[in-house]
Amino acid sequence: MAPPAGGRPAPAARFSATTPATRKFATAAEALHTVFGYDTFRGDQAEIIAQVVDGKDAVVLMPTGGGKSLCYQIPSLVREGTGIVVSPLIALMQDQVDALTAVGVRAAFLNSSQDSASRGQVERDYLAGNLDLLYVAPERLSSEATKRFLDQGTIALFAIDEAHCVSQWGHDFRPDYLALSELADRWPDVPRIALTATATDATHQEITSRLQMGDAKHFVASFDRPNIQYRIVGKSEVRKQLLSFIKTEHPDDAGIVYGLSRKTVDQTAEFLRQNGINALPYHAGLDAGLRARTQSTFLRDEGVVIVATIAFGMGIDKPDVRFVAHIDLPKSVEGYYQETGRAGRDGAPANAWLAYGLADVVQQRRMIDESPGDMSHRRKLSAHLDAMLALCETVHCRRVNLLRYFGQTSEPCGNCDTCLQPPEAWDGTVPAQKLLSTIVRLLRERNQKFGAGHLIDILRGKETPRATQHRHTELKTWGIGADLSDQQWRGVVRQLLAQGYLATSGEYGTLILTDTASEVLAGSRQVQLRTEPDRPVRSAGARTSSKKAAAADLSPEQATLFESLRVWRSAQSKEQGVPAYIVFGDATLLAVAAAKPTSIGDLDGITGIGAKKLEAYGEALLEVVAAGPGA
Repeated sequence: MAPPAGGRPAPAARFSATTPATRKFATAAEALHTVFGYDTFRGDQAEIIAQVVDGKDAVVLMPTGGGKSLCYQIPSLVREGTGIVVSPLIALMQDQVDALTAVGVRAAFLNSSQDSASRGQVERDYLAGNLDLLYVAPERLSSEATKRFLDQGTIALFAIDEAHCVSQWGHDFRPDYLALSELADRWPDVPRIALTATATDATHQEITSRLQMGDAKHFVASFDRPNIQYRIVGKSEVRKQLLSFIKTEHPDDAGIVYGLSRKTVDQTAEFLRQNGINALPYHAGLDAGLRARTQSTFLRDEGVVIVATIAFGMGIDKPDVRFVAHIDLPKSVEGYYQETGRAGRDGAPANAWLAYGLADVVQQRRMIDESPGDMSHRRKLSAHLDAMLALCETVHCRRVNLLRYFGQTSEPCGNCDTCLQPPEAWDGTVPAQKLLSTIVRLLRERNQKFGAGHLIDILRGKETPRATQHRHTELKTWGIGADLSDQQWRGVVRQLLAQGYLATSGEYGTLILTDTASEVLAGSRQVQLRTEPDRPVRSAGARTSSKKAAAADLSPEQATLFESLRVWRSAQSKEQGVPAYIVFGDATLLAVAAAKPTSIGDLDGITGIGAKKLEAYGEALLEVVAAGPGA
C-alpha cells in the first residue's frame, strides 16, 4: 500500500498489541493514524470509506498502488463485526494477513492450504468476534456450508477484490465470482464494496450488473500512473535487448518479465541467469510447491527478477518492483495495464518496457483465428488486439492513448518514449502499394499466398531457392522495393497489419488484403507510417538504480543512515520470515533517515509508523539512528 499524502499526524495511539479484542475505532481517521501511521486520505479514499461505513455499497475502480485495500480495511476496523474479503489469490493470503497483523489488525484467512487445527482456530476467532478481517476465496464462499458458518457471526462488510474477474469482458474471468451476486439476497443489510485496478466501460457495467450493485455509488479514480515510464521498442534479438535493458537501467532491481509461452519463459529465465541476473521462471506448468517457493522468494528477497506467463502477479503487493517488461505482445490493453501496474507501487520511478515486432502481430492474429469461441468472441479478441496495436504504433503520447482506452483524457505526459523522442511520421503510401500489389499479383497470376518474409524478398529482389523455384523473378514487382531495408519493410508490414490493410490467413500466417486495401491501391487513401527511433529512449531517472533514486534527495549523511536502516530491515524480515516491506517500506525509512529522530515521540510523527509498529520497532529504530553517521 503506497502511503497517502499528508503531513505529521496528530497524537493518537489508543490502540496497542494489548488492546482488548472487542475494540473498534470511533472514526476512520483515527484508524488511519493509529493503525497505519498516516493522517490524511488520498483521492476518493475518504468518501469511499464513509460510504461503506454508513452501510452503503460502492464500486471502486482505482489503479494498482492507489490504496484500494484501505477502502475496505478501515471500514472493517470501524463497523461492528468482521470484514469478509473475497480474494482469488489463495497463494497470497498469508502475505496479506501478515502485513495486516504487523500493524495490529486482527486478520486471518480460510482456504485449502490450512490444516484442520488452523481452520478450527480461525473459525472460533470469527464466531467470538475476534477478527477484523477474514479472507476467503470465491470458491469457498460459493458453498452453502460457508454461508451458514458466516451467518453465525457478525459480518461488517463484503469486499470483492479483483472484481474484474466477474466479467467475461475481463482478462481474468473466474466463473465462481458469478455466485457472488447472491450476497445481496442473503445479506441485504451488509454493505458490499467491489474493487478492481482495471476496467473498461464494458467491464465496469458487467461488474455492476453481475454483482447486483445497481444502487451502489461508483468511484472511478484516474488510471494515470505518472511514475511509470512507458516504452515500446522494435523487437530484434529480444533476449539480448532485455538483458541490456536490465543491466543498463535496473541492475539489482526487482522486476517482472512477461512472455506468452512456458517455453519462452523457461528459456528467457535461463538466459538471464547465465548472464548474471537473479531470474526465476514462473508458469502453470511448474510444480505448485515450486511456484509457491518462487513467489515467496520474489516477495521476501531483493533484486529478484521473475520471468512469467500472465499466471503471475495478480495481487502481488511488492511495492519496490522497478520494472515490468514484456517480451511478447500482450493480448489486450487491459491486460497490459494490469501487468505494468505491478511496477512502482511505492510511487518511485519505474519502467514499463515492451519489445514488439511483426511476428507478434502474425502470432496473435493466428491465435484469434484458431480460437474455439464463436464469431462474436473472435471479434472481441480482435478489438482487444487492435487497441493494443494502436498503442504500439501511435506517434503520439502513449499515456494519452492508454488513458483514452479507459475513457479518461490527459495531456502529453513528457515521460514516455514518444514524448521524450517523438517519432517521425512518413508517407508510406507508395511502399504500401508495392507490397499490396505483390500480394494481388501472386494470388491472381499464380494462385499463391506467402508470409511476410518471402514477400519482402521479392520486393528487395533477393534471389532465394523459393524465388527461383516459383519463378518470382519474373514478377513485375520483383526488386521494386530495394530502396528499403529488410527491417524497414518488416515495419511496413507490421503497421499495415496494425492499420487493418492486411490480415493473416492459415496456419503459416500468409498475408491477404482486407477490403480497405483497395483504396490504397487506387490511390484514394494515404498511408502514414511511423519511423522507429534509432536508439532506445532512456530517462536519467531510469538509469539510476532504485536504491540510488530513493536516496537522491538525502544528504550524504542521511543516505548512509538510510542504507543502515535498510540493512536493519533486511535482518528483521529474515528473522521473522516476512517480506521486507511488511517491516517498513522505503518511504518510511527515508523519512526516518531525513528526520533522525531521537525519541519515541519523534517517531510517532513519521508516516507509516502506526501504534503497533511503534511498539514493535521504535527502540530498535532509535538505536540504528543513534549508531549512524553524525550521531
